[in-house]
Amino acid sequence: MGIFRFENKYAAPTKEQRERYMKGEREEHHFGPDGQIVLILWPEAAYLKDDIDNVRILFTGFNDKQKVQDEVRRLVEYHQQKEDDRSGSFSPGSET
Repeated sequence: MGIFRFENKYAAPTKEQRERYMKGEREEHHFGPDGQIVLILWPEAAYLKDDIDNVRILFTGFNDKQKVQDEVRRLVEYHQQKEDDRSGSFSPGSET
């Protein structure tokens, strides 16, 4: 079991990982700005897609699957902080 991180949207779990963990009924949840953070849950895996930074993370096995909720919270807070910094950090100077 383990945690597998894919650093771009074109990388994906292997065929073996999909056949072994990503099967059966699934639940899909959306988080973050415009629902761009997607969590897909299967009985033996959780797949987290961050479409903002194009990162995918596959959590497999019972113990590692439990860590996905912390990662979702971290990503939502990270992107919210990034958005707050972006919107409040620029203020035009006055001409002299």
